[in-house]
Parts: sequence; C-alpha cells; structure tokens
Amino acid sequence: MSFRNVPLAVIHDRDKSALFTSEIRAAIDALIAKYPSGWKQSAAMPALTLVQDANGGWLTRELMDDIAAYLDMPEVSVYEVATFYGMYDLEPQGKHKVCVCNSISCLLRGSEDLIHHVESKYGVHPGETTADGRFTFKEVECLGACRDAPAVLVDKTYHENLSPESLDKLIDGLE
Repeated sequence: MSFRNVPLAVIHDRDKSALFTSEIRAAIDALIAKYPSGWKQSAAMPALTLVQDANGGWLTRELMDDIAAYLDMPEVSVYEVATFYGMYDLEPQGKHKVCVCNSISCLLRGSEDLIHHVESKYGVHPGETTADGRFTFKEVECLGACRDAPAVLVDKTYHENLSPESLDKLIDGLE
C-alpha cells in the first residue's frame, strides 16, 4: 500500500524540447505512455537506462537533472534511483561490464572465488576498469539467479553456475 496517492510533481522551468535528442524524447514519451496519466515519474528507471545507454554506458549529473526536468520530478528522486540500483553508473565505464553477484546464494556457491579470480587474472578490482578499457568489473547485489548460482551479468546477458574457467571464456570472448 502506498501512502502517496498522487505523484510528487516538480515543474521545471526548462524547455523540454531542448532536452535530449528527438529520438530519445520520443522513446521516453513511449515509456511514459505505459503508465497511468499523471504518473510519468514511474518511467524514471527505464528513462535512466535509455539515457545511460545513449551516453556510452554512464550518467552525468546533468543528464540526471535533464531526466528529472523531463519527468517533472525532483532531481534528488532521480539521484536516489541512480545511486541505489547497481545497473546505473555515474562515471565512465569500459566497453563491457562484467558484474558478479555477491548475494548470499552466490557467495555460498563460489562468487567470492570468481571475484578473486578476476582480480588476480585481469588485474582489476570491483569498481575498476581494465587498463585497456575492455571491461569494467563490478560486484553487484542480487542478480536474481539464486537457484543456479553463482550468477554473472556480462553487459546485458545473464550467465549462471559459473566457474573461474567458464567466466574466463566469457571475458576472453569480449571484443
């Protein structure tokens, strides 16, 4: 049950037609149309994903401010979403993202070994990008694949029940 029955709207004094490209605006408008009238803030997460992808895999504060203005919501609300969820990045990333789950099921089934393996073999720690820029390594909260843990997300594809050797094949296959 929600305590709020109307969205918290903030009308920004900005020309929305100057925000983003026309293609991105059209895509955000299509996302907004999926939600009840007056609840366009509900499109914050898919809008963040769309804008992040268009910006090479990361979000600037200015882009988050633009999303807030476009969706008529407080900037801090967009920041809260972008900093809470692990799929959003607030700094430049490598060409690919390799995300290893660190939730309890994955830890019990070997994700800690995967993390240590990537650190030692590829010389990168969680939150860092390889020297050649090929991938950014992230340790993330639950990927929702507890049954077949440990889980790894490579770019936008889930992989389960991985060993260090099978993870190497995935990483070595990245361009």
